Amino acid sequence: MIELSSNITDYIRKHFGEEFLINYKQYHNSQYKPYLRFSSLCDNDHLELELKRYGIHLESIPNIRNAFRIISGEDVVSKTLEFILGKYYIQSLSSMIPALVLNPNSSDTVLDLCAAPGSKTTQLAELMNNRGTLIANEISVDRLKSLVFNVDKMSLVNVGILHGKGELLSKQFENRFDKILVDAPCSALGIVQKKGEVSNWWDQRKAEAMSDLQLRLLIAAIKMCKVGGEIVYSTCTLTLEENEMVINKVLNKYPVELEEIELPVKCNEGHTKVGNEILNSELKKTRRIFPWKIESEGFFVAKLKKIDKTEPLERTVRQEKKYDLIKSSSGKVNGYLKILSDYYGIDQNKFDDYKYLIKNNDIHFVCNDWNSDHLESFNRIGTRLGTIDKRGILQLNPLAAQVFGAAITKNIVVLESTHELNIYFSGGTIKKHFEIGGQKVVKYRNYFLGTAVASKEGLKSQFPRAFRTQEIILPQ
Repeated sequence: MIELSSNITDYIRKHFGEEFLINYKQYHNSQYKPYLRFSSLCDNDHLELELKRYGIHLESIPNIRNAFRIISGEDVVSKTLEFILGKYYIQSLSSMIPALVLNPNSSDTVLDLCAAPGSKTTQLAELMNNRGTLIANEISVDRLKSLVFNVDKMSLVNVGILHGKGELLSKQFENRFDKILVDAPCSALGIVQKKGEVSNWWDQRKAEAMSDLQLRLLIAAIKMCKVGGEIVYSTCTLTLEENEMVINKVLNKYPVELEEIELPVKCNEGHTKVGNEILNSELKKTRRIFPWKIESEGFFVAKLKKIDKTEPLERTVRQEKKYDLIKSSSGKVNGYLKILSDYYGIDQNKFDDYKYLIKNNDIHFVCNDWNSDHLESFNRIGTRLGTIDKRGILQLNPLAAQVFGAAITKNIVVLESTHELNIYFSGGTIKKHFEIGGQKVVKYRNYFLGTAVASKEGLKSQFPRAFRTQEIILPQ
């Protein structure tokens, strides 16, 4: 374990006192406590029992639905079939709080400004019941990949993904969102137990530099929020510069006010004084989560309401329009959807729940009430329905097969053993005889896994390559 640097201990002692430092050191030296979140989009009645078959035992968290502490089985919890299929998400308890405070619903237009790797994005999507408009932005290319991966794994169809600088996004979206989450990049003093390397680089100057970016992100969020809309600002650090002092600056200059919040975990009021500097007294409405009080990570959470208009910015010049979201009745997609309906026995009305976007030979689909301008600027909208092959036939995407699930009633192949399951997940060919070939939807027990192609040689897996790198352990 990496020892805490004097930069960190001196800062904590100066601003929070000796007793706080003692607790902080004990937290840093203690064993990390893992948690997970069941997907609210799945039938979870038997999930806890299923996980016990792997030796995973859970303890439910009071006042937070679908949140559990992992008591045993931490070594296999990221390798189960249920994890691969997005039945649950491994996420710290503290990390679940900001999305719960924002509490969006399916009628909201929502922005996750700093979204990767996707823990809070996927949670927001679930709180919205996989409906409405959720836009997730991420600046890092590498982290963008993890965001897309997790959105896909959790079978989400209400997410549009942007790749851009969050602090500049207000030039594109103005007074647009009902709710915005700004889970800002930070100096990470709340997670040193899990990421000890923070101690190697942390100093106050870097925290102050981070606070400048955090302020710009929050100002952009205020400009993008509708009047009457809400913004949750959160970090996983403990510094005053990155938390109360950021909020204090926007309270002094922008038409926002802090709202009272009640967290479902133990917490403390925010600070209203830094050294000899008196801050806005309303900062007592912000909340600090101390890791040793809840056996999770340290977090800061504040909820702001926009109470008046902000001055408009010079808008980004809009790109030439290339794409449209179209309904299932459109002649551009209706023929493909009818073929899918006939082949897989999917009720044609099921396709009316979505809008569609055609990019080259790919057709994407997103929930019917998702809506945004500037479609050209999105990295991804919804998820891929399928790809049009050389014969002009739409081949169903494996992840789309998971989304439609029980709506599929024909051309289903059921795997009969864990051996076949392992072959499928590795992208191999299961040696079986098929009188009629073609694409099939693959199922194991009650789980829809994806698609495969049947031929004389057997059943060739189409399980996505991005997911094959995961080690999978199956219960006997």
